[in-house]
Order: sequence, then C-alpha cells, then structure tokens
Amino acid sequence: MEHPGEGVPVLRIPRRTLRLRLTLLYAAVFCCCALVLGAAAVIFKPGFLVHSSYRPAHGSPHAVSRPWDGSLGSFLSGLTAHHNVGGGLAMVTILLVLAAGAGWLIAGRVVRPLRAITSSARAISASNLHERLAMDGHDDEIAELGDTLNGLFGRLEASFESQRRFVANASHELRTPLSASRALLQVTLADPDATTGTLRATCQDVLELGDQQERLIAALLTLASSQRGLTRTEPLDLADVAGKVLAARQQEAERLGIHLGAALVPAKAAGDPNLAESLIANLVDNAIRHNLPGGQAEVATRPDGAGSVLSVRNTGPVIPPDEVDRLFEPFQQLGAQRVRHGAGYGLGLAIVDAITAAHGATLRARARPEGGLDVEVTFPVFPDEGPRGPVLAASRS
Repeated sequence: MEHPGEGVPVLRIPRRTLRLRLTLLYAAVFCCCALVLGAAAVIFKPGFLVHSSYRPAHGSPHAVSRPWDGSLGSFLSGLTAHHNVGGGLAMVTILLVLAAGAGWLIAGRVVRPLRAITSSARAISASNLHERLAMDGHDDEIAELGDTLNGLFGRLEASFESQRRFVANASHELRTPLSASRALLQVTLADPDATTGTLRATCQDVLELGDQQERLIAALLTLASSQRGLTRTEPLDLADVAGKVLAARQQEAERLGIHLGAALVPAKAAGDPNLAESLIANLVDNAIRHNLPGGQAEVATRPDGAGSVLSVRNTGPVIPPDEVDRLFEPFQQLGAQRVRHGAGYGLGLAIVDAITAAHGATLRARARPEGGLDVEVTFPVFPDEGPRGPVLAASRS
C-alpha cells in the first residue's frame, strides 16, 4: 500500500557549501560592478541629458531635442532612446554566467586545501594520533589552521599516552596487594602445622596490605576529584591550614630525624579547604619522606603582590633538573633513594599539580644544587565579594 506522496520526486535545495557561497558572492559583486560601470557610462555620455522625444508637426524625420527636466520618466526615456535595453540585458546575463563559472573555479581552488584538511582530520583517530596534516608550506590562514590542528592532535596524543600509562600503573599497583594477600593466605592454608600465632601473623600482614590498597584508592580518588575542578570556593588562610598539617606530622618527622621548620604569615586565599589541606599535606609528606636522616624541611606562607604564596623546601638526594617535571606525573619516582621510609606510590606530587590547576594557581618547582626540592605555589588574588566559580587554568614553570 502506497502512502500519499510516495514516489513523488522531492525538490532538494543544494547544500550551501562554502564553494557555492563564494561563487554567488563573486558573481554578485562582479555583476554589481558591471551595472555600476554601465550606468556611469550612460549617465556621463555626452548628450544623455538631451533626448529626442518630439517630432515636428509636419512629420519631419528630424527630432527636436528637449532638455532633461530632472524627472525619472525623462531619465528612462533618455536611456531607452540612446541604448538598446534588450541587448543590455543579454550582455548582463552573459556576464553573470561567465562570472558564476569563473567564481566556481576560483572558489574550488580556494577550498581545495580545506577539503584536504577535513579528509585528513577525519582519518585521524585515537589509534593513529601520531599522524599529522601535511601542509603545502604557504604562510596563510589555511596553513595556520593546519598548524593549529596539528598542535591539537599532539596534545591529544600526549593526553592519551598519559592516560594509558596511568591506567596501566594504577592496575599494577592495585593488583599487587591483592596478589600478595592471596599468596599469604594460600601459603598459610597449605601449611598443615599452622598455629594460631601463624594465622594471626598472616591476618596482620593481610590487613597491612589492605591498608596499603586503601591508601592507594584514596589517593586515586583525591587525584580524580582534583582534576574535576572546584565544586565550592570559600575564603581560607594558608597559614592556618599549613599549621594544622605540620602539627599532624610533627611526630613522624621526629621519628625519621627530620627537622620541621615553619615561617607562617597570614596569607588569604580562596578555594576548597579540603583540597588546599591535601595539597599542603602531600608537599609536607614529600619533604619528610624523600629526605635524608637529620635533614630539614621548611614550610612558609606569605602574601604577595600576585597572590598568596605557599613554599615548601627540603633537603634530600640530588635531583637532576630535567627530572623535576616528570616527578609531578602519576606513579613517577626518582630511583630507590626516593622510596625510602614508605614513600608511597608516586601520586603525591601529581595530586599537588592537579589541585594547583583546580585553583588556578601557579606551581614552580626547582631542584636544589645541594640536594632536595623547592616547591612554591602562588594562589591568585580573589575578590572579597561577588560570586566565585571554579577556575581551571593553571601553569607550572
């Protein structure tokens, strides 16, 4: 059964491509210019303002000239008397066709590089982000567009690669405690002479592995929540937050023989207090754990013209300057010396970097020539009044 309208051809309007629009624009401009030039030639032609509209009464073939009286009818009458309107319209039509054809060819050459860029960009996917658009070397807007897209593909490639490494490292770190726990339980169950003390010791080891896994999951959640940006913003004092963190870690520092120093000056900022505390805690933990016996760690806060500054400096092993940026990536550590005293999973500085970005702050890290690391975070100045939304831009030098 056929429905009404089926089988009837439908007139489809051609898609308004860039080439079509350029062609129409070129033809319209060309014809307008031609009409203006033609009108100017007619208006300024000698004798145009005088036209023959009357003949003598006795039918003489000689025309009697009458001056132009300024009216539209007189203008059109003069135009008709001096020129063939039909021929003029035919000439305009021919010019329009020629202009459209020339415009179509010129527009095709203009949009050809854009079509090549579109085709190449469609062919690039997550599996071949290493490929780039091939440009012809011209220094124009199209080349600038291609360079911009190539830069975007480069950033996407780096992001995808970082994500793959993160997933692989996280999977490995999460699987390790589970494998160790299973091995301990299997060995204990396979021992026919296992005693109550052996079972208790095994359970204690499994609990410790569970605590490690819980700390890792908490660190991953903190990293993920930091990368989402701020959900709330409120005034805070970096000195108060840093004082709370130092008080909670004083005993651990004394146990490891690390001298904790503080120079806390009120430094107002705005942000998420929990994330700000996590940032300072991870910096202090990094300064304590990656230090030398008898070393020092100093935390300072101060107001600055560009905002409020938090700085953490510590002694420790020598860090190559070209390795500093890598330490702020997830699961990155600096050799065996950096994992003493239960240094963790290499997520602390990555969390610091993510929280810094969420607050729109600036992070600077410098390797000390004598060993250790200097880290400085500058929080931007926020207005005292008015709404405060999440700020996602950040930089690190």
